[in-house]
Amino acid sequence: MLSLLSTASIALVFAVSFIVTFVTTPIVGKLMQEHGITGKDVHKSTGRKLPEMCGLAMLMGLTAGMAFCFIVFPDSIRETAAFVGTVLIAGTIGFVDDLRPLSARIKPLLTAVACVPILLLGTYDPFPIIPFVGPVRLTIIYPLLIPVALAVTSNAVNMMDVMNGAMAGTVSVISVAVAAILLFSGREETAALAVGLLAVALAFYWFNRYPAKVFVGDTGSLAVGAALGSLAILGRIETVMVVALIPYIMNAFYGLASVGRLYERREIRQRPTLLLENGNLQASVEGNAPITLARLILAAGPLGEEKIVRGMIFLAVVSSVLAVLTYGITLVGRI
Repeated sequence: MLSLLSTASIALVFAVSFIVTFVTTPIVGKLMQEHGITGKDVHKSTGRKLPEMCGLAMLMGLTAGMAFCFIVFPDSIRETAAFVGTVLIAGTIGFVDDLRPLSARIKPLLTAVACVPILLLGTYDPFPIIPFVGPVRLTIIYPLLIPVALAVTSNAVNMMDVMNGAMAGTVSVISVAVAAILLFSGREETAALAVGLLAVALAFYWFNRYPAKVFVGDTGSLAVGAALGSLAILGRIETVMVVALIPYIMNAFYGLASVGRLYERREIRQRPTLLLENGNLQASVEGNAPITLARLILAAGPLGEEKIVRGMIFLAVVSSVLAVLTYGITLVGRI
C-alpha cells in the first residue's frame, strides 16, 4: 500500500516532468525553426516543415523530474542515476544523429553504449523472472544482454516515430501499464521513473499530436526507447516489457525482414504508404516497399493519418493489457 508521502512524491515527479516539458517544447520548437532545423511532414499534402529535435524538451522534463527523485527517494540514488545517465547518453546519440545522420549500422552500436551507467552502477539483477518458471540465473549472460536490450528498445521506438503523435501516444499508454505494475510490485522508486516518462510523453503529445506542431527527432525517440529499456532492467520486468512493446517489435521486425537489412528511413526510395489527393494514406503496392505497422493497418483500405495513429495507440493498449496479464502470470509462477 502506498504511503501518503510516497503518493505525494510520485505525483510531484509527474508534475515537475510534465510542466517542464510542456513549457520548454514550444520554446525549443521556436529555436529550431529559427535555426532552420526542420523536417518535412511527409504525410500532409501541404508539404509543411516543422521544427525537428524538439525531443530536447522531453530530455529537459525527464531530467528535471529525476532531479526531484534524487531528493524524495534518497535511497534509490544509484538507480535514478543509472536511469538518467542511460537516457542522456541515448539522447546525445540522437542529437548527433539529428545534426549529422549516422549510418544504420553505427546507430545501434552507439545506442548499445547507453547501458554503461547501468553496468557501472550495478543496478541490475541477473535473475530475470520468467512466467511459470520464476527467477532464472543468468549471472554471466545477463550483463551481455543489457547493451542488446538498450539498442533494441531505443531503435524500435525510433522506428515507430513516423506519424503525428504515434511515438508519444503509444509510449504514454505503455508507461501507464509499466508504472502500475511497478507500483503493485512495491517498487515505488522505479515506478516514479516510469511516471516521469509518462509525464513527458503526455506533455509532448499535446504538441506532436495530429496535426503536429513539432517533431521529436532522434534526440527524443532514442532517449525514450532507452528509458523503456532501462525500466525493464531496473524494475525486473523484462518479460513484461517485451509484451508491452509488441507493436514496436512487430514494426521493427517486419520492416527489417522486408528490407533485408538495417536501414534508415531516408535510405528507402519506396515508401510503405502513399499520400492520396484527398489527404488519406493507402498501403504501398510496391513489392520492395518496407512492411511497417502503418502499412499493415492500411491493408484494409485507405485511412487518414489521425486514424492510423489511433490504431497504433489501440494496439499499444492491447499490448499493455497483455503485459499486465503477463505480470499476473509471473506472480502465479512464484507462488
